[in-house]
Amino acid sequence: MKLEITPEEMSTMRLSSYILVDMRNKSATDYGTIPGAVCIQVSEFEDHMAEWKGIGIPVIVYCMTGEQSVEPVKKLQSEGVEAYSLKGGYSSWVVFDIKHCESKKKQAEESIRKTYHKRLFSKFAKALNTYDLLQPGDHVAVCVSGGKDSFLMAKLFQEIKRHHKFDFDLTFMCMNPGYNDTNLAVIKENARLLDVPLTIFDSDIFDIVDTVPKNPCYLCARMRRGHLYSKAKELGCNKIALGHHYDDVIETILMGMLYGGQVQTMMPKLHSTNFEGMELIRPLYLIREDDIKLWRDTNGLHFIQCACHFTDTCSSIDPEGHTNSKRMEIKQLIRELKKVNPNVEKNIFKSVENVNLSTIIAYKKDGVKHFFTEDY
Repeated sequence: MKLEITPEEMSTMRLSSYILVDMRNKSATDYGTIPGAVCIQVSEFEDHMAEWKGIGIPVIVYCMTGEQSVEPVKKLQSEGVEAYSLKGGYSSWVVFDIKHCESKKKQAEESIRKTYHKRLFSKFAKALNTYDLLQPGDHVAVCVSGGKDSFLMAKLFQEIKRHHKFDFDLTFMCMNPGYNDTNLAVIKENARLLDVPLTIFDSDIFDIVDTVPKNPCYLCARMRRGHLYSKAKELGCNKIALGHHYDDVIETILMGMLYGGQVQTMMPKLHSTNFEGMELIRPLYLIREDDIKLWRDTNGLHFIQCACHFTDTCSSIDPEGHTNSKRMEIKQLIRELKKVNPNVEKNIFKSVENVNLSTIIAYKKDGVKHFFTEDY
């Protein structure tokens, strides 16, 4: 019995003629699954063995890249189950699917104008106005990492440009910090499918952070931003736009308090300290992550996750690329708090807008710490 099956071969089969098993963990499947797949961890395969033996149709198992699913499939075959590993995994299927779905661009754009206008476009426009993120004459480098957030941001910028409220320029920019060939292909195919004219440039960030034993994700984020500023300035831009959303903001607030012992937030815009005249803006600041996922899933779109060397396989990762990270703990904490108080997310967000300085023991201003006793 052969061990692997290709996405092309699978596409010729009726969905009811096989069982499709996604063996990745929830952090990975949150980024999307192949239609019709059931999510079953390898540790649970034994529980399904009798069912798979008796049903009489093949079982196709996939992971992220096709590397981790081979051994479980070998074991299934040795137990008498007709099983195959999807060659190239979820990543290769995404490339195949994007290449064969030319109708998705129009559908994705129309859903922004109609179905998700209030949830996405209106909140995007509100953030631009509330935080004064976009002015006439701006040249914005829209930084597309390849994920759902940054690609939606690119489409929202295209949509607001279409309204012709005032003149500004856009450059859609993507840094390749060392993606594997499959993930880079996913980015390029999505850019083609969604009509986002990407300027792609290379860096060696992944190779550098691979050698760092502690906090590689922090170093990676810092280095990425420096490269983005530098390339944006080279291309004549005065701003870079990043795809952080509402949920990133509230998670950052709680992380700072619970793990950093400080009250701070992710700002909607920042002046660069190292690149004169450059500014960072976050136009998805008011958009909920669940609404971004709805837009993605409704339109059958598939994007990469962090895709660094730490998350290329099916290891236990979170959406930011940390193994069992603090951000995942915060996400879970917010989910639990929301069961008791449905307004908890809104209250966390508002908390940094309603700081009562009369009740603060101390605060920092321009790096200098001030105690309440100074003015008591």
